Amino acid sequence: MKQIAICPGSFDPITNGHLDIFERASRMFDELIVAVFHNPNKKPLFTMEERVALLAEATGHIPNIRIDSFSGLLNVYVREKNANIIVRGLRALSDFEYEFQRALLIKKIDPVIETVFMMTSSEYSFVSSSGIKELAKFGGVITDFVPSCVEREIMRRSAQI
Repeated sequence: MKQIAICPGSFDPITNGHLDIFERASRMFDELIVAVFHNPNKKPLFTMEERVALLAEATGHIPNIRIDSFSGLLNVYVREKNANIIVRGLRALSDFEYEFQRALLIKKIDPVIETVFMMTSSEYSFVSSSGIKELAKFGGVITDFVPSCVEREIMRRSAQI
């Protein structure tokens, strides 16, 4: 049976920390679906379509990744994709506390779905999408923290940040 995992997130923007998780998770599963989630509580820099396109460009070197987008309940989306595993990247203990509660809720709603937590590589443990946007807003260099396609698009619209 083909093992499909879902890695959901807003990815606004995608960082090298995200890419690290995608590359490593892709070696664990037959297919990894990176799913851009519409979060109504956030005001994104990039549209959902732009984030999907940037993810496709940044992950083009990983053969078993598919990029998608969704809104609604994650457990429903996971079932629609015939998956039963959610991959969540963690940077720090605070991430774990938040993600652990979410995983327990999903487990209660749908006991078949498992959540796998992956620690990001230490070189990216301090990198966050919000931090990237703030750094770019004030003219900081983001080259080491995001894929080149993301840097290009952030610099192109830096006045909007």
